[in-house]
Amino acid sequence: MKQTRMSTKFANHFQRALLVITTSLGIVSCQWSPQPLVLVETTIGEIQHALVTRKTTCHEVVSTYLQRIESYDKSSGINAITVVNPEALSRAEEVDRALVSNSPLPELFCTPIVVKDNFDTHDMITTGGSITLQENYPPDDAFMVRKLRNAGAIIVAKTNMAEWAFSPRETVSSSFGRTANAYDINFVPAGSSGGTASAVAANFAVAGMGSDTGNSIRGPSSHLALFGIRSTLGLTSRDGVIPLIFDRDIAGPMARSVEDGVKLFNVVAGYDSNDSLTLPDKRESDYREFLNLDGLTGKRIGVFRRLVDHDTADHEIRQLFFDAVDDMRSAGATIVDSIVIEDFDTLNDEIQSCGSFRYDLKQYLDSLEKPPLQDVATVLESGEFAIESKGALEFFSQFPLETAPDERQDPCLIWPNHPLRNQLLGNTVRAMDAANLDALIYPTWSNPPAHIDKANEEYLGDNSQLLVPAAGLPAVTIPMGFWQNRLPAGIQVVGRPYAEGVLIEIAYSYEQLTKHRKPPKGFPSLID
Repeated sequence: MKQTRMSTKFANHFQRALLVITTSLGIVSCQWSPQPLVLVETTIGEIQHALVTRKTTCHEVVSTYLQRIESYDKSSGINAITVVNPEALSRAEEVDRALVSNSPLPELFCTPIVVKDNFDTHDMITTGGSITLQENYPPDDAFMVRKLRNAGAIIVAKTNMAEWAFSPRETVSSSFGRTANAYDINFVPAGSSGGTASAVAANFAVAGMGSDTGNSIRGPSSHLALFGIRSTLGLTSRDGVIPLIFDRDIAGPMARSVEDGVKLFNVVAGYDSNDSLTLPDKRESDYREFLNLDGLTGKRIGVFRRLVDHDTADHEIRQLFFDAVDDMRSAGATIVDSIVIEDFDTLNDEIQSCGSFRYDLKQYLDSLEKPPLQDVATVLESGEFAIESKGALEFFSQFPLETAPDERQDPCLIWPNHPLRNQLLGNTVRAMDAANLDALIYPTWSNPPAHIDKANEEYLGDNSQLLVPAAGLPAVTIPMGFWQNRLPAGIQVVGRPYAEGVLIEIAYSYEQLTKHRKPPKGFPSLID
């Protein structure tokens, strides 16, 4: 069985890319003298203002983020980055030339981002956390990656993930090893988007992209004091994202501020003809219009006690949650405590995954020009996997490779045709209707991050797995404070289908009222 560490080939690839970058640091393609920018907790708006006022250049901005990655990622022990983009500086120089010539600029011009390693990128490997895909150079970009690049975002690097996105507990891949929590490397960042979470928290980019089948945007975002959004199933495309369970998978932004996350979401949300679950005419014209300071005023918000009052819930996390409830009430929201969803536990017990990973991955592999793998079941035979993934590989390998779940001899219906999932959705909406609610709230995690060597034993309080993925509902997480004043905790806000705008209003208003986020120590500015 392969060890969970970066292979020599990957290490050499990483170093070659850094060499290209570091030898280019003195190149400036503009006609003004750039000034260093302190890129700690810097926002998209601040970067763009500095560019248009000619206080710096895009080349300088991207160079500084790349220097931060080189200086901190491995030395700090977080190991969030898989590969850096050797074309990042060239893209930055294109922006600088456009600035000099006063050419029109897209809405995300010079927005340096990181992208999880399950998003297809035509110019960087996409491994899905598996060493078996170490030579996987996709022929084109994922839908979201293409939209972001077209809007002016610059991908500076890709980020580590739990192998095949299996684990919500931790982020360990056979391709690049283990990622730690940027706030304390003795704790997990959760999974499977832990690389994006720790990278964004450590200010290796202005924002990032993750994916979420059961937890993997919201859980890591909560553990790293980030805003994360999982959209309604049907609002955003998964095309070009390595699947886990396709009828539950969602991809989306993770950011240090609600505003920056919404700016990315505004670009990526919408219909894609290559994703059969997406629907036309469902997105808002501009999600940025919901960045409303008074967004909590008049909202009716229900406390979903079933995901608050766990026997194992940490006392301090519960207190942070109820402090957040008080803050929302003081900002003009009406709090309804509590809300009951009919048959919630029964339905969650009865709704089983269709185990479609083997089949879904085959559809992805068939989309590649030269797939390095034909069937994930063969990975078990080869031993090329992290030990943490063995159980999931054994489970999924028992299901058919060539037959869709709803076409099996014993059919497993998929979304949106799954009757129990639709019943859970209907029961949730009816409970919200009965109390005239705009949203439900509960802690994203009811317990603090697990110690990194006890990810399984201390896996407690993951509330993201329940309700939202099965019912296809939208949800966001926002920082609500720090456990023992050192490890982040988040509050989750759940809305009606396609009510992302309402969730943004609540999240932005709460964030601006409380300002809970603070950066992790150990990643200071490189500028004295």
